[in-house]
Amino acid sequence: MGRRKLLIISTVVAVFLLRCIPRTTAEEVGDEREFSYESDSEHGPENWGKIHEDWAICNKGQMQSPLDLLDKRVQVHHHVGPLRRTYRAALAVVKNRGHDIMVKWEEDPGAIWINETMYTLKQLHWHAPSEHTLNGRRYAVEMHMVHESADQKVAVVGILYKIGRPDSFLEEVEEEIMKIGDLTGEEEVLGMVNPRHAKWGSRKYYRYLGSLTVPPCTEGVVWTIIKKVRTVSRKQVDRLREAVHDDFEMNARPIQEINERTVSLYRPPNFKC
Repeated sequence: MGRRKLLIISTVVAVFLLRCIPRTTAEEVGDEREFSYESDSEHGPENWGKIHEDWAICNKGQMQSPLDLLDKRVQVHHHVGPLRRTYRAALAVVKNRGHDIMVKWEEDPGAIWINETMYTLKQLHWHAPSEHTLNGRRYAVEMHMVHESADQKVAVVGILYKIGRPDSFLEEVEEEIMKIGDLTGEEEVLGMVNPRHAKWGSRKYYRYLGSLTVPPCTEGVVWTIIKKVRTVSRKQVDRLREAVHDDFEMNARPIQEINERTVSLYRPPNFKC
């Protein structure tokens, strides 16, 4: 009987703890002027957790993003399956958020499925240089496609870019991005935008549990980083940074500690090499 009571108590405690985990939302900080990317500054990444009480997890969290994705410590999995997406063209706007440029959908542009949960695409934005690194290498740009489930859980798909041929999706929205340069908080209508035009190029991906990479650094974010590195032109990178005009050379958060987390690498079961 004692063992049975202990099992019942343990089950009740586990259910309680699961219910108490705070929901993650796709909403990042509203006023980007309160933080910066300048290292060792009063409002720099090392001090984000001190600026506001509800940003404390930026410094104290154990599941923070981004990470350095090292091949020697990832666990290869085949059973989780390819990432399923059902994107479609929908009305969108482009917005200058002060620390980045964001494409936000005003209508439903489709979703991805992770562990049988549907996450609807909300917005995408760019960081230059990349926030995540592969085996210690940082790339020119990283695009984040931010999704949210019905119960407000967040899943982000990250795509890395190196300097090379222009990115076709950026070419679609470049003209509107230039129009909102210097206009923090302003939006420009893009019309119908198909997120499928933001190419992934690979079925292989890294997966881990992390956080938002800007304040409030909320944890519980399901990260999917596409393994294939795509290309973007130097001119496109310069235009992204010039449009923001935040006086910083970069808008990428430093690499965070992995702690006890596991990073998985999915690749198709018949993939050789």
